[in-house]
Amino acid sequence: MVSLGNDGTGNARSESGSGRVRTFGIEEELLLVDPGTGEAVPMARGLLDLYVRPMESSKGPVLTAEFQQEMIEVVSPPHSTLDALKADIVAGRAIADRAARDVGVRAAALGTSPLPCDPHPVQLRRFAAMAEEYGLTAREQLTCGCHIHVSVESAEEAVAVLDRIRIWLPVLTALSANSPFWHGEDTGYASYRSQVWNRWPSAGPLEILGSPEVYHQLVHDMVSTGVALDEGMIYFDARLSRHYPTVEFRVPDVCLRPENTVLLAGLARALVDTAAREWREGIEPLKVPSALLRLAGWKAGRWGLRGELLDPYTSRPAPALAVVNSLLIHTHEALDGSGDLAPVEKLVDDLLHAGTGATRQLEVLHRTGDLRDVVQDAVDCTVGNS
Repeated sequence: MVSLGNDGTGNARSESGSGRVRTFGIEEELLLVDPGTGEAVPMARGLLDLYVRPMESSKGPVLTAEFQQEMIEVVSPPHSTLDALKADIVAGRAIADRAARDVGVRAAALGTSPLPCDPHPVQLRRFAAMAEEYGLTAREQLTCGCHIHVSVESAEEAVAVLDRIRIWLPVLTALSANSPFWHGEDTGYASYRSQVWNRWPSAGPLEILGSPEVYHQLVHDMVSTGVALDEGMIYFDARLSRHYPTVEFRVPDVCLRPENTVLLAGLARALVDTAAREWREGIEPLKVPSALLRLAGWKAGRWGLRGELLDPYTSRPAPALAVVNSLLIHTHEALDGSGDLAPVEKLVDDLLHAGTGATRQLEVLHRTGDLRDVVQDAVDCTVGNS
């Protein structure tokens, strides 16, 4: 998980609060693939047995295990600038790929495995319990996401942020879409990971909460049902971290290119700043039912940036470009205040020109006809060689 903030307390302040920008950190899940066949392979245990964790883990990215042995997670420490965060994302991916090479595999930033795979859960008691309880949902759950942590000042601010960012989360799904294949087939989705992930009974959008007490009571009640085994399985689209003073965005696919992860982080921080400002000014959150947000998330996963999304204000279809532009307008003041406006606008332009990771994966398949080439291209993109 993301560790403490720059002042040693974790209480980084927002740009519009005490004059200090919020910190943000990233968790990227990467697929471990055979460099010859392109198949996902269960090498996480061997990799982590050889991996030497840095003496001071807060100084740079570290590797950790995830649910399946075919994947690992790269965790960056918190930063206050996009440039510093990007440096750690690039460094973390390089560390992951070097560690993967030590056991004869490669690391690939893919939301799902393009080739068929029968995943192997990491041998921990909790994961074994999940595999037993959730059956095929758990056995097939080989998906790689990108989780973005943004610092908050209080529990009250954090829940106010959750209430106000919820309508924008599907746009982040669309921008990050990087999982068009499943079991060797073109799914027709830009982010099929989002479909697989939402099989978990505790996943999905939140209703408007209003207070930390309501949030924590909801979490308590969900765990009390026994359907969610513990608080770690509360898989809201965005949630409060259990360990650190952050809001955690959980909807994005892992991005093919590091710069797209940086874009998501910049937008996430701007969304938090904007939401916190609205809360302080007494602006109420837009009361969009979670059922409509689930439809917006589905549409974002289906099309990415290739077609229409649902407008966050009206829940009606609108061109993806128009919805992305609405997000930029919504966060303009926050982006400008943190110094991120120009770099984020350029990153958006670059992404719209090049397409999402899903677009690139499909283009490689159409050009070569071979999913192994899709995986190899993803490996190259992951470490910045393409």
